[in-house]
Amino acid sequence: MAWIFSLSAECGSDEIKAKLFAEYFEGATWSLSNGHPCQCRTATFQDIDENWWCRVCPNNISEIGIESPESAYLMTELGILFCQHLRSAPEFRYALVGVEVDEFRTYSELLEDFSELSVPGLVLAIEVGQKMELSPAYRPFSPGYIWLPYESEIYNPPPIQI
Repeated sequence: MAWIFSLSAECGSDEIKAKLFAEYFEGATWSLSNGHPCQCRTATFQDIDENWWCRVCPNNISEIGIESPESAYLMTELGILFCQHLRSAPEFRYALVGVEVDEFRTYSELLEDFSELSVPGLVLAIEVGQKMELSPAYRPFSPGYIWLPYESEIYNPPPIQI
């Protein structure tokens, strides 16, 4: 079974928003600290609530999850890069970086279960956050968005400044 590290963003009921989001990330390339280039590939799909998602996956990264400290470090580095790039991405309702984050919650589930949900790296459009009772741990992310800061894929990580 594959354990995919990705950025997944829910873009609402408008397929065009998901496609614009995908276009923004498709082909984005970064040079990682290990010297290898990493290029993004994207896919869009609908969930059971008929809302559109975009999955952004980096190449050259483990597809079996965190298998070593090195893979955890590279995934953390990519998580930071995803978050930085997400700050100027086209409109989305919410997004999350990590291992197996596709459809981590449909929009209706997010609204229903939010009081029980504390996921570092979760980025919410302010309009979505206004429908929920938010923890004071949420911080500004970019214009129109808030988040619970991303912590990393490393156990006992140092604080991350993005």
